[in-house]
Amino acid sequence: MGEQRVSLVQDEQSMQQFVKKLLRDVQALEHMLDNDWFEDDIVRIGAEQEMCLVHHKSFKPATIAMEALEEMKEYDWVETELAKFNLETNLTPRTFTGDCLRQMEKENSEKLDKIGKKLKKLKAKLVLTGILPTLRKYDLEMHNLTPKKRYYALMESINQQLIGNAYELRLSGIDELLLRHGSPLLEACNTSFQVHLQVSPQEFAPMYNISQALAAPIIAAAANSPIVFGKRLWHESRIALFQQALDVRTTHEHMRQRSPRVNFGSDWLDKSIMEIYKEDIARFRVLLSADVEEDSIKLIQEGKAPKLRALQVHNSTVYRWNRPCYGVSPNGKPHLRIENRVIPAGPTAIDEMANSALWLGAMQGMRLRYPDVREKMSWEDARDNFIKAAKFGIDSRFTWFDDRKVTANDLLLEEIIPMAREGLKHRKVEDADIDRYMGVIEERAKHNMNGARWQLRAYTKLTKEVTRDEALCVLTSAIHENQSKNKPVHEWKLPEAKDMPDYKPAKLMVDEFMETDLFTVQKDDLIELVAELMDWRKIRYMPVEDSKGKLVGLITSRLLLRHFTHQHKLNGKLATCVKDIMIKDPMTVAPNTTIVQAMRTMRSNKIGCLPVVQNDELIGIITEMDFLRISGRLMERLEEELERE
Repeated sequence: MGEQRVSLVQDEQSMQQFVKKLLRDVQALEHMLDNDWFEDDIVRIGAEQEMCLVHHKSFKPATIAMEALEEMKEYDWVETELAKFNLETNLTPRTFTGDCLRQMEKENSEKLDKIGKKLKKLKAKLVLTGILPTLRKYDLEMHNLTPKKRYYALMESINQQLIGNAYELRLSGIDELLLRHGSPLLEACNTSFQVHLQVSPQEFAPMYNISQALAAPIIAAAANSPIVFGKRLWHESRIALFQQALDVRTTHEHMRQRSPRVNFGSDWLDKSIMEIYKEDIARFRVLLSADVEEDSIKLIQEGKAPKLRALQVHNSTVYRWNRPCYGVSPNGKPHLRIENRVIPAGPTAIDEMANSALWLGAMQGMRLRYPDVREKMSWEDARDNFIKAAKFGIDSRFTWFDDRKVTANDLLLEEIIPMAREGLKHRKVEDADIDRYMGVIEERAKHNMNGARWQLRAYTKLTKEVTRDEALCVLTSAIHENQSKNKPVHEWKLPEAKDMPDYKPAKLMVDEFMETDLFTVQKDDLIELVAELMDWRKIRYMPVEDSKGKLVGLITSRLLLRHFTHQHKLNGKLATCVKDIMIKDPMTVAPNTTIVQAMRTMRSNKIGCLPVVQNDELIGIITEMDFLRISGRLMERLEEELERE
């Protein structure tokens, strides 16, 4: 959940004081490592569950986190996240043996049920998914930042590091997303199921390297984040979205290399966890400070394990996908953990536990088989596999050990799952639980079906039947319905549009249903060209824009008909170009206008279309056909309701 008692670095003196504390923490950690202070006779596992809050009928984001926490004051295991539509829970650390996996799933399900019951009072529900399909760009404006000091400080400090003018998203999959955004709150798109594995200091380097090697097949099996703002992108879009959301870099003429704060790493680990901490301090400036009262060196001299709060604060602002963690156990001994951040939230509690069991078991199994994973594959191949898995999920093809090319499904079925079974047996996990969770992964691989592929298939099917917004709402409703049954995703049926009878588009905004795949012309284009284009594309309205994308006019089929009927003349000259007949300064609408307001504007002005403009730039168009489709769906729904009655 992160240290909450932090602040923005306000001046040079406070920065220097914090850095001094940070360096003393590094010295203290090195001393404890060199003198065997760490707990190494027990292995524990733990997890953090992030979730999205949605309105109980529309399944759009519900910005009620603070109200929800007020309802759940008795639950000390639930906490805020970055945005008001997110919550997070901590699961109890458990010894990695016996029925630990089943108990963790049980605890998670029980906590989710308790939260769900509290949310009913607020007319909301929770959804587990890597990226919420119904999330909209304007849900990520700063007014939806959770009102806590840590989050304000984090946002401001990242903004201060920004080199360019805005944060940019550039992602291509089936669709393409090219987007500028004014704040790093884009990070709040991502929700995950973060799994922790305790390791001894002497085992940390080889185990961390194994976690890096396993990142790709784990993502391939678990991918569940394919849709962002209605666009079908990477199977695990969280990977790119998280990096780009916090990426303060910009393009330059030179080729200087700068590392993003969200990263996979730069090489294998050689000897110690200290290599990571020192690299992160060297590469990344301090973003947040804290009023650190403890003197870690003094505590070391007294024989007490310090909490290393300064190091913890800095570590919390560098987002490695496999993150090193330091903690102090209840017995007072320090310990080390590897936090796996690649696993997305959802699709269900059993799917999340199966993903976790796969990683935890494979970590142990690979360590038993391979003393040093660096001898089997290069770091470059591990990183390349990681990006491939994020892009293509279960459809990936990897470069695996000894330069072997293998599909994700074959790798899972032939190597990773058997290795995970071996590792879980080594930890004496109950056989029935091993079969339960590995069985889920095996069926996914055999059916080539995980959360990402299900969402992509379902959304593509729905968009051929209904509007984009309705498709996203139906999709999210179906995810919630299947989650409530805790049915593994490979068993889910594709949803039907009729499965969400409560869909109401009245409060829909123009941004959510406008057409963005635009065909436009410029004012010097020939009228004959415009006529052909409109005929070819079967469209009745053609926006006119300049070379910078600014709207300067509008051509309608009625104008063309009038021109060709009367061979329109302008000042005695036969009109030949768009500028000769176009409507100058056409009526427009903003993207945050509601559908009802847009309909009233069109009806009262007796016009058939409204170009959508933001900051003078043409970004979309709505026409009477869009309203006809929406009205038609409403009439169909009314008819279905009457039939049910």
